[in-house]
Amino acid sequence: MFDRDIWQEIFNTLKKNKLRAFLTGFSVGWAIFILVLLLGLVNGMQNGFTNQFNDDATNTIFIRPGATSKAYAGFEKGRRIQLDNDDIEYIKRSFPSDIEYLSARYFSNTVGRYKSETGSYPVQAVHPEFQAIEKLIITKGRFFNEADHTNKSKVAVIGKKVAEDLFKDEEPVGNFAEFNGLPFRIIGVFIDEGDDNAERRIYAPVSTYQRIYGNTDNINAIALTYNPSYNLTEALEFSGRLEDIMKRRHKVAPEDQAGIRIWNYAEAFNDISNFTNGLGMMSVFVGFLILFAGIVGIGNIMVVSIKERTKEIGVRKALGAKPKQIVNLVLLESIFITTLSGFIGLLFAWIILAAIGPNIETQAFSNPSVEVSTILTATIILIVAGVLAGLLPAIKAANVKPIVALSDK
Repeated sequence: MFDRDIWQEIFNTLKKNKLRAFLTGFSVGWAIFILVLLLGLVNGMQNGFTNQFNDDATNTIFIRPGATSKAYAGFEKGRRIQLDNDDIEYIKRSFPSDIEYLSARYFSNTVGRYKSETGSYPVQAVHPEFQAIEKLIITKGRFFNEADHTNKSKVAVIGKKVAEDLFKDEEPVGNFAEFNGLPFRIIGVFIDEGDDNAERRIYAPVSTYQRIYGNTDNINAIALTYNPSYNLTEALEFSGRLEDIMKRRHKVAPEDQAGIRIWNYAEAFNDISNFTNGLGMMSVFVGFLILFAGIVGIGNIMVVSIKERTKEIGVRKALGAKPKQIVNLVLLESIFITTLSGFIGLLFAWIILAAIGPNIETQAFSNPSVEVSTILTATIILIVAGVLAGLLPAIKAANVKPIVALSDK
């Protein structure tokens, strides 16, 4: 393999047939380029989907009420389901070992005012445990606690954008801002790394907002996290049990998907993973089809090359060259062409991914790149492709009889 004369001869052959060598390698280089580029783009899509889930705990379940689509238990269809505080306690009692964090969600809007600055913002009134569910990052102050919730304190945690709008360069924590004309003490500021719009949100204790709006115990939705050690099967089984008891509690038909809606991150994440894995497999399949076409092309060109060098091969065998040496010569030429052209294709794909990666950061697409394992796999594929492309032509060359080759015109 490391015979200097063989390599010198390979380079001389490629130098004499530059166009043929280029066309031979182009198909393989193009195949590897497409394969790596497609895998990088699929990886970027998968990263984008994954980043969307990073804003919340991945073991989160949301329970949302709707309007029934079927008549059931004496109730007509179209009945709106209303959740309340008792649903929170009911879930706690029903699943004492399954629930990690649990919180109600009460949605509202408010006009915020501080001195001369005003703005309109969405409000989510929640329980203290919601901080862990939403994975809120508190940069100043703190999130409200159980004491704030029990005392129905008029305290609020505001997003970074709200703080910038209302307080400008002033320190918001400890100051009072008016929300719909009522004074709230700002106790914290949060950021959301995955969603800038969330930083225009205000959080307050759900008990406070229920007292403000007619002393009600109604809530709009429920968020919870289940035992983080659960696998996908256990997570789906738990959300199924949760859906069953909530439907029984609110007299919703078991097959009615509109009355009570359960949204499990685990199921959505699994669906997206299956989708991106399917895209990855499709990309590999397409890449291999192109690579296979390249291998066939190289094999055909090598056959033509051997036919052109029939007399030369005959002279070699007449002078004592062994079939093994002839096979090595053809195989090394094939492996060299495929490996070199493949690496060039791989390099171009890597450069393109590295160039566009930092400039494309969206919620659905992030950091299109390829892993080291993909590079190593591509390298092995290139070497195998070179062997496969040159194997039959090499065997054909080794079987050439000197007397026939020398008489070839």
